[in-house]
Amino acid sequence: MQSPTARVAPHIPSMIQPPDEALIAAKRAARIAAKARRAGCDPSLGVALAQVVLAKAPPPAGATVAGFWPIGEEIDLRPLLLALSARGHPLVLPVTPRRGERLRFRRWHPGAPLHPEPFGTFAPDGPEAEPEVLLVPLLAFDRAGRRLGYGGGFYDRTLAALPAAIALGCAYAAQEIPEVPAGPRDIRLPAIATERDVIRCV
Repeated sequence: MQSPTARVAPHIPSMIQPPDEALIAAKRAARIAAKARRAGCDPSLGVALAQVVLAKAPPPAGATVAGFWPIGEEIDLRPLLLALSARGHPLVLPVTPRRGERLRFRRWHPGAPLHPEPFGTFAPDGPEAEPEVLLVPLLAFDRAGRRLGYGGGFYDRTLAALPAAIALGCAYAAQEIPEVPAGPRDIRLPAIATERDVIRCV
């Protein structure tokens, strides 16, 4: 009697795409250059940013707005958050999730305590709430709305999960570059606010 012939398992192409090493390297180099360029910026320009946003891209009345607490040399968003709170906007701040997850947000109001989070951020202890407007930090941007983040992908996943939310990048004008290296999973921003103007992206 013949021995049964071993069957070879059919070849199934992997659904996991290999990392784009060239894109990873381009982003790494762009982050180094962006941090050096941002280092010379004045954080107090956050006052001018607040004036620009309120004049040219104010959130809809009563909308819940997600801000971010400035870390390192990011532009200071606190003047804008104070002004939005005074106008009656509920505010939320992000809570740092585990890698691979989207951001969650908790209610915050000026003067409420914050506790330190990973990556040098701070988060409130208020109840969770979903924002209708997201003010998005970045390292660099271009006129097409491409955004260079810190590499964790938190905001890209969050923007993908909240497609109805209004997203507005917030940065120094000096953070603009001709073209940000980006891949298919990088979410483009419809607008970026700086201390000079609101840039509507194409």
